[in-house]
Amino acid sequence: MALKNTINLNQLTQEELNCVKHIASSHLVMSEKFNLYSNQIQDPQFKQMLTQSATDAKTTATNLINSL
Repeated sequence: MALKNTINLNQLTQEELNCVKHIASSHLVMSEKFNLYSNQIQDPQFKQMLTQSATDAKTTATNLINSL
């Protein structure tokens, strides 16, 4: 499941914003790993699941970054 829209982060402290940046960065790494794994898998259902997970992680990261 991905974060489908941007969110209002105007009321966050600097520490909380740093945490959001870390979470966004982690989601970008997850997306890259899921894509890497999906390119190594033969099973079509598993490949689709990993590809969708990569897309969801990238969407979440993008929406978090855009919310900053």
